[in-house]
Amino acid sequence: MKTSHWLVGLVVVLLALAAGWWSGRHFRSETPSQPTASQAEKPRKILYYRNPMGLPDTSPVPKKDSMGMDYVPVYEGGEAPAAPGTVVLSPEKVQKLGVRTEAARVQALSPSIRASATVQVDETRQYVIAPKFEGWVEQLQANQTGMSVQQGQPLLSVYSPELLAAQNEYRVADAAARKLAAGDAASAATMTRLRDAARQRLKNWGINDAQLATIGHGKIGSLVIHSPANAVLVEKPIVQGDRFAAGDTILRLADLSTVWLIATVPATSAGLVSVGQQAHFQSPSLPGRSFEGRVGFIQPIIDPQTRTLAVRVELPNPDGSLRPGLFGDVILSQNPSREALTVARSAVLDSGVRQLVLVQVAEGRFEPRAVVLGERSGDRAEVLEGLHDGERVVVSANFLIDAESNLQAALEALTSSHDHDAGDTGSDASDARPTESATPPDPQHETPSASESDHGSHVGTAASGLTPAPAPDADASHDSHAMEH
Repeated sequence: MKTSHWLVGLVVVLLALAAGWWSGRHFRSETPSQPTASQAEKPRKILYYRNPMGLPDTSPVPKKDSMGMDYVPVYEGGEAPAAPGTVVLSPEKVQKLGVRTEAARVQALSPSIRASATVQVDETRQYVIAPKFEGWVEQLQANQTGMSVQQGQPLLSVYSPELLAAQNEYRVADAAARKLAAGDAASAATMTRLRDAARQRLKNWGINDAQLATIGHGKIGSLVIHSPANAVLVEKPIVQGDRFAAGDTILRLADLSTVWLIATVPATSAGLVSVGQQAHFQSPSLPGRSFEGRVGFIQPIIDPQTRTLAVRVELPNPDGSLRPGLFGDVILSQNPSREALTVARSAVLDSGVRQLVLVQVAEGRFEPRAVVLGERSGDRAEVLEGLHDGERVVVSANFLIDAESNLQAALEALTSSHDHDAGDTGSDASDARPTESATPPDPQHETPSASESDHGSHVGTAASGLTPAPAPDADASHDSHAMEH
């Protein structure tokens, strides 16, 4: 009796194992196979090479067109895929955007600085008429601001009681010393000392030897003040008849034969400025004219408000065309120092954190690449890292291409995020799919036994990754069957 029970149980177990094997094989056959890494990375076959400008011209081998552009390879299933971040533009769009490229080249660097500058008066060529005595202006010859005067030309005549008293003292003492020189030597010496004291006082007041000689001959009165140099009257705070005190400025003159050019150089370029450097000045007020000079002085302190360095250039001004207050641009240049790899400054996209250039890797394909820049020379910039000689970079419409690159990157990020969400949903669906196999069988087919149904449910549950239900106790099933018999 027990032997027959064991045989029945063994048959049930074998049937259950066969059903599990069949269901697992059927499930694997329905699952799509994934390509291996070697298959995904297998290079595609090049069919031919097409003309980069879209002309109906192909070639079975690599070649260049009449403009030196490489033919574009065409692969099975399309052209070569673009690398991440590469912008792909059609020839029509390249022409519409006005894209222009230029090759990076090695050339001699001539670092130069362009800065704004203002013409100012040479501080070493200014003169002030400020009498050291009190008086009045009797006659004013230099009566117009801006008028030119020559050295020795009379500017004004002044009257001063103090000056008149000192002149009389000098004249009397000089006359007495002459008379007593032959008779009374002691009195003559006293008069000589008085005369010398009066002369020294007049010299301290600005009276020259020629005027002292005039006073000695008895000509005293108003004092005529002459121009100390060839200059221009830049300030005239008095008019004829005014009273002035000792030390008051009554006239201010400036010699404009040489002027100062004060350039404001950015603090970032302070290291490129040196004394004796060649300077070229141009002003929109003087079109077509250029003035040459050299750097004569560099301020030791940077202006903390404007972050600029004041540089002084001395410019000769023989015809007076460089008027103080004139504004313009100055270029401080140096001799060519060395050769370096350079690109046009318009090719650099400076974000403040890093510098980028758009490299043309193929016709219609542009790759953003980070570069390290060095010195600037005019419209060229030195490239220390990131480029090689001969590589073509975009010098026009690069901002438009950069904007399109950012847009493509945003779209790719959005697409990848959407695909990731869809993949999560598909994973959930696939996890739930094996559970559907636990639905009741089709009534058209033969209904399996209880043992087969339990085993199939166990296999399907294991395949779905869910926790299997506890299997019925074999001993309990055996005892129940025995009781039936």
